[in-house]
Amino acid sequence: MKNKKRKHSYSAETRLIYGRSQTPKWDYSHHLVPPLSSSSTFRMSTTKRGAKGFIEFAHHAGEFIVPSKAPIYIYDRLGEPNKDILEENLAVAEQGECAVTFATGMAAVSAVCGILLGSESEIVAHKMLYGCTFSLFKNWLPRYRVRVRWVDFNDVQALGKAITPHTRLLYFETPVNPTMELIDIRRVVEIAKRHNIHRSASHKIYTVVDNTFATPFCQRPLEIGIDFVVESLTKGLCGFGTDMGGVIVGPSWSYDQLLLYRKDFGGVLGSKSAWPILVYGLPSLAVRIRQQMQTAQRVSEFLQNDKRIGAVSYPGLDSFPQRSLARSQMKSYDGSFSPGTLIYFTMAGQSSPKRKCKADNLVNFIAKNSYTVTLAVSLGNIRTLIEHPASMTHSSMTPEEQLKRGIDPGGIRLSVGLEKADDIIKDLQQALRHL
Repeated sequence: MKNKKRKHSYSAETRLIYGRSQTPKWDYSHHLVPPLSSSSTFRMSTTKRGAKGFIEFAHHAGEFIVPSKAPIYIYDRLGEPNKDILEENLAVAEQGECAVTFATGMAAVSAVCGILLGSESEIVAHKMLYGCTFSLFKNWLPRYRVRVRWVDFNDVQALGKAITPHTRLLYFETPVNPTMELIDIRRVVEIAKRHNIHRSASHKIYTVVDNTFATPFCQRPLEIGIDFVVESLTKGLCGFGTDMGGVIVGPSWSYDQLLLYRKDFGGVLGSKSAWPILVYGLPSLAVRIRQQMQTAQRVSEFLQNDKRIGAVSYPGLDSFPQRSLARSQMKSYDGSFSPGTLIYFTMAGQSSPKRKCKADNLVNFIAKNSYTVTLAVSLGNIRTLIEHPASMTHSSMTPEEQLKRGIDPGGIRLSVGLEKADDIIKDLQQALRHL
């Protein structure tokens, strides 16, 4: 117990590197880094041990409590050392009670919906979401008789009115992909609490935040009262663009349900993807994000001062319309303001077609001529990435829907990497001169 308390006395940033030096998931105290698990199935010494492993799987809560000891591994889809250790460390990173990983961020989004929703239940979602989440909510969940109500979460009255007796989930991103709009997390938590006062536990409204843009280094919604966080491991938490993954972090009671959902629906994070995120991605998160934010600040200031740019949205700018909200909820582990690494900017021009044409030209020129900026749809990478949301990541929305939900046809998303700020600015200047 004394050793456990001593570990908790160290900073969260240090714990991103070390996690638990010894864990019942795998005793690797003699390894500097945990070994890579390469087996999809595990040997059983007896049928009795095999039976016990199946009995113990996903029985961590309730009357049946598994003692703290090495788990009985059976098959990769149920669990294996690398992702189990990664999950322990991700729970620490997000300051949550438990974490369960998945093959992709969208598999994680699907799973949290799977354990919280049923036929005839409803989601209230912010009007703007990542394109694939939007497609899941619009095209697939309704087939299971799950209704989705779209509303502006920054309109308190509209959000309150959208909640019905069938509402089970309030879902949003902050910052919002791609516009960088912020949602007041505390206010959403308060609204959910107010509506839950007269509800039974079986009809509780849960809150879910996609924290991919911020990463746990810049924002930890669970600390503010959110029930669940989902995040794409592919982005900032991996950081190197080498592996896909997703995670759900939430209350301990959800752990068994999420394990069972993952077992039955698939979408399992492979050990060969879990290992680099565990060994390289998560331990380097703090130093990467801190450097990337310094560069993002300089790049956003450069863009803001260029007459060919219509508007720049970055929480670190004094001109950011929600700057006070950003400073109150986007904080690093030590409480420092952490505005993130994503910038959204729009081209100048009176008409939408003209702005879209300029955005296309700028991005296409960068794709062919830039050394430090790459046309690609991901984010949170050590390389600076640029994309045009209207024709790429959010193309599942019609042009009319995009405008209605806040995407400018001339909008561009820039994910700042680890390159020197002067070099990124040089490539952006060259592309702007070409317009």
